[in-house]
Amino acid sequence: MKASELQGKDVPALKKELNDLLKAQFGLRMQVATQQLQNTSQLKKVRRDIARVKTVINQKDGQ
Repeated sequence: MKASELQGKDVPALKKELNDLLKAQFGLRMQVATQQLQNTSQLKKVRRDIARVKTVINQKDGQ
């Protein structure tokens, strides 16, 4: 997901996206704990996507 894609969304859509990403992160963490996750780089991608969404939300709230 790119920041330019997120810029086009409104704040409620971004908050929904953030909620979905947080749920995905929780699921991935559970998979790591139970040793079911083979591709651990997914955690890094989701964590960075969460940061991107939070950054865009803060930018839009500041305007």
